[in-house]
Amino acid sequence: MPIVDIIRESQVIRSPRVIQLEGMFGIPAEKKSRVAWSANLPLEQSAWNIGLIVGPSGCGKTTLARELFKNDLVDGFEWFQKKSIIDAFPREMGMKEIAALLSSVGFSSPPGWLKPYHVLSNGEQFRVTIARALAEPSHIVAIDEYSSVVDRTVAQISSCAIAKTVRKRKQKFIAITCHYDIINWLDPDWIYQPATNDFQWRCERQSRPPISLEIINVHRSAWELFRKHHYLDASIHKSANCFMALVQGQPAAFTAVIHFPHKTASSFREHRTVCLPDFQGAGIGHALSEYVASLYACKKIYTSVTGHPAMIYHRAKSRLWKLIRKPSSANRQDGFDKERKHRKASSHGRITASFRYIGPKRKQEAKRFGLI
Repeated sequence: MPIVDIIRESQVIRSPRVIQLEGMFGIPAEKKSRVAWSANLPLEQSAWNIGLIVGPSGCGKTTLARELFKNDLVDGFEWFQKKSIIDAFPREMGMKEIAALLSSVGFSSPPGWLKPYHVLSNGEQFRVTIARALAEPSHIVAIDEYSSVVDRTVAQISSCAIAKTVRKRKQKFIAITCHYDIINWLDPDWIYQPATNDFQWRCERQSRPPISLEIINVHRSAWELFRKHHYLDASIHKSANCFMALVQGQPAAFTAVIHFPHKTASSFREHRTVCLPDFQGAGIGHALSEYVASLYACKKIYTSVTGHPAMIYHRAKSRLWKLIRKPSSANRQDGFDKERKHRKASSHGRITASFRYIGPKRKQEAKRFGLI
């Protein structure tokens, strides 16, 4: 891409207030206001997937992006007022592809997919917009004001999920933002700073910053915070032992465990695992689930039945889990689920897979939680 010179001029109407302002601050009287930028982005010199244009407000980020990427700059989409967000994706996309794309950018809450765009939270709208942009047939996807409307922790975790998705799909994605705190999470292949006209290739991929989790034992009433985001939107069993993962003091994920009675080999079973939308896409839900499994595995066999495609995919590849029943339609209900009011939450009639935890056991932590 050659050097691009951009000049923006506007007429100055010298109203009484403008004349007064000139006098107050000694500003020379001008007939025109003129701003110029010069940019050099040698993007043809190397292969790339993710770029970042970053700098303070007023440095010309958006102006340059509009000139350099023209029709590829995403400036919002039209969304249905009443229909679900999934109905706004391209017609040629199948539901499985839409679900996979939404999950990959960190919005893996099927109940949320049923909602219209305008009722989603800022974080959910941010991820849905990215997913739809990646779904559109475009050579480059450029997002202005990237992550500006979301909490900074959410922005960082979202960037991690988005970066993985873009590279997996082998697309080209450019984030335009004033926030420097997402650089190590988005891990761009190149960075351009308009304020200094500085362009840099990043020769080596950087490792994602670590996410520190605080895991605590909680009362099952904490489920109310997570319930609506579970893909079954089910009630929780009265005997469940519950755990919550906190990120910088904020609730992020939830896991519940129940005892599964059996005549010859009783065990413990994962009952519910949910990660809040703002924290999806960075593996927090998986980390909590596996940590809790490592505690209960000190006592008995620990298993999990799940119908969530993303969780099945993760566990099928993980060394911590062993597939004991391939994805299929279950013909029975969970052992505890004998009453009609619980049938909605059962695995009956859905495609699910069963796994057994075979990873390391954390005996010291299990003692600390009073499990052994």
